[in-house]
Amino acid sequence: MHPQLDYAQIAVTAPLVIDFGGSSMVMRPRTLGPYKASSSDQGVDTELAPTHNLHAVRDGVFVHEQGLCESETVGLGTQVWAFAHVLPGARIGRDCNICDGVFVEGEAVIGDRVTVKNQVLVWDRVEIGDDCFLGPGVVFTNDRNPRSSLREGNDHLLATKIGPGTTIGANSTIICGVEIGTHAFIGAGSVVCDDLPGHAFALGNPARQIGWACLCGNRLDEEFACRDCGRRYRLDEEDQLIALVDGDKPA
Repeated sequence: MHPQLDYAQIAVTAPLVIDFGGSSMVMRPRTLGPYKASSSDQGVDTELAPTHNLHAVRDGVFVHEQGLCESETVGLGTQVWAFAHVLPGARIGRDCNICDGVFVEGEAVIGDRVTVKNQVLVWDRVEIGDDCFLGPGVVFTNDRNPRSSLREGNDHLLATKIGPGTTIGANSTIICGVEIGTHAFIGAGSVVCDDLPGHAFALGNPARQIGWACLCGNRLDEEFACRDCGRRYRLDEEDQLIALVDGDKPA
């Protein structure tokens, strides 16, 4: 086990060499920010957040000593924290943050750079796009009519797809069989029962679209402009939101 570290200790600690029996790993401290783990044998160079109970970095994937990652398909730079459980067969991309208490079932797919906060449940046939944010306590489902004593196999399970860049607020529930478009924003505590288009700003139980979300995550005004970052948009012929570039005019 790595000794307990804080930033003050990191600033003066010499590199620590860990021997895994034939392959070595060097923990290089840095004065500020996260420290870096690298493996000369595998060419891995992965940023790790400061942590107290380091367990191992296997093929560039950090797994906390009290986390359990049984999948062999996890991308470089991904971190799996305490009490998280990733089942065999689950596919997780690069540079993801799988926080405490997360459960990922074996047929789930999570893209690159996804933040999965504490106590999120991701079941079979759920697909999460790149750069999504899943707030604490978000729950996905995969069976609209669950009966413990009557169900056999998984042919009845329904797929759910979350588009890249989407944010789902804390304690939201996503009913199976829906598709949420890219960069949508779901307010905390919502229950999503139907499809939502890209950039939809939705909330409630059941969730209803009440506006449009900017790429930066803020709600657009009545003229499809973001008062925070200045981006502007328009709706196309199919009522899909399109970002404008300099020189474009709203339709």
